Amino acid sequence: MRIGGLASGMDIDTLVGDLMRAERIPLDKLSQRKTTLEWQRDDYRSMNKLLDELDRFILDGVALQRTFNQKTVTSTNPNAVSATVSGSASNITSRINVTQLATARNWVSTEVKNEDGLTRASSTATLNTINPTAFGSTAFDLEIKVQKPGNTAFELSKKINIDPTKDTLESVAKKLSEAGLDISAFYDDSTGKFVISNNLTGSGSNLSLETDQTVAFFEDIGFDSVIAGSTGPQVLGGTDNGLNAKFDLNGLTGLERSSNNFTISGVSYSLKAIGEAVISSNTDTDGVVDSIKSFIDKYNETIEAINKKTSETKYRDFPPLTNEQRKDLSEKEAEMWDEKAKSGMLRGDSILTSGLNTMRQNMYAYVDTGDTNYDQLSEIGITTSRNYLDKGKLEIDEKKLREALAASPDAVMKLFTGTDSVEGIAKKIRKSIDTTVDKIELKAGNALRTNAQFTLGRELTDVDKRISAFEDRLKQVEDRYWRQFSAMEKAIQRSNQQSMYLMQQFGGGQ
Repeated sequence: MRIGGLASGMDIDTLVGDLMRAERIPLDKLSQRKTTLEWQRDDYRSMNKLLDELDRFILDGVALQRTFNQKTVTSTNPNAVSATVSGSASNITSRINVTQLATARNWVSTEVKNEDGLTRASSTATLNTINPTAFGSTAFDLEIKVQKPGNTAFELSKKINIDPTKDTLESVAKKLSEAGLDISAFYDDSTGKFVISNNLTGSGSNLSLETDQTVAFFEDIGFDSVIAGSTGPQVLGGTDNGLNAKFDLNGLTGLERSSNNFTISGVSYSLKAIGEAVISSNTDTDGVVDSIKSFIDKYNETIEAINKKTSETKYRDFPPLTNEQRKDLSEKEAEMWDEKAKSGMLRGDSILTSGLNTMRQNMYAYVDTGDTNYDQLSEIGITTSRNYLDKGKLEIDEKKLREALAASPDAVMKLFTGTDSVEGIAKKIRKSIDTTVDKIELKAGNALRTNAQFTLGRELTDVDKRISAFEDRLKQVEDRYWRQFSAMEKAIQRSNQQSMYLMQQFGGGQ
């Protein structure tokens, strides 16, 4: 803590502060330069965010063929049959008559009883409590294989460990359900029956019991087993075998599928009940038009934001506020100052204006669609606004667009998506966006780059070094001022002491 002015009566602290305020002017300019660079960097990155959003919007929209192959599907009897159509499928009208729904195979045991043969087994009692003679008290493995509906071979094979002293009928059902065999199981206390169901519909599924101990276990919980050959493993006897779905399609009778959901020629049918329905699909023109309009809206929104940023007024008389200057202003005044100070950071920026010009040129580009009537956007009703203040915004003649989609939907699709050998409008614009984004990142970086990896970052690092060096110099200057004023104070103090001494001498001689 420094206290001055005791001898001179001067406010040394204020004097030094005023002198240092003048000395700090170059430092304030450096700080303002740093703030300007940061604002400029942030503005560049906000423009990159807009371009990246446009790029993703194009990628997920008009760059995809499925956007132009949207279908609407109707069913005259949706309670019996519903359907969806893939984008690549042709428009269809199908008459389908469902005569049988697919069902899953079930295995239901007889009533499971305790060892006395009279009382019903409880789902929570351990196996060795239910029937100690049959189940014993030693752990063992159930070895099971599964034959899926419609297959000739047993594909899934699992071993399930059973501990009679710990496992119950309920826990055995849980282990079967979670074994990865595509089956579900439960034990019902009210009937005393154990139920196993295939998770897959269709006929022809089986469970193979691979060991004698496995066969014995299932027999002990009320299931029958059937010998599958003279020396082969035994399969579990079931209550029903499951059914395939049966239907007639466009005059072709006797068709079967193991599932109620299946696909034929790009049309995915879902059978819900026995009955007849007519399935019709058509190109979803409204959906395609909406997708194109959304793309145009997003494009216009992006170029409007960039045009606004590159044409902002630059207020050179409003540099960034220093901390001292901000203290002297009200919150509203500071906010209004900052608004003008931040304006025009990217005014006339060559990277952004060049990127916009390239995108505009791509919008007017010719694309070999195979149809000379529809090889430019203007030919499908998409043109540049006649209002020069719109600065390249696009307009849509929806009537003309719908006429083009009706006359040549494939050409309209290729105009945007292109082909393997031809770049469409979407790819051309995405390439120009990528080029602009790369240039901006070289200038202003991104969240993953260090300051050393982009131009503005290197400038910020240089300014930081200069600020640090100048602050060190200011400390030295301030120390020098205080030393000088301290020397002055000491000189005044000595002078005062001498004056007092002389006054005392003269006073003593009277």
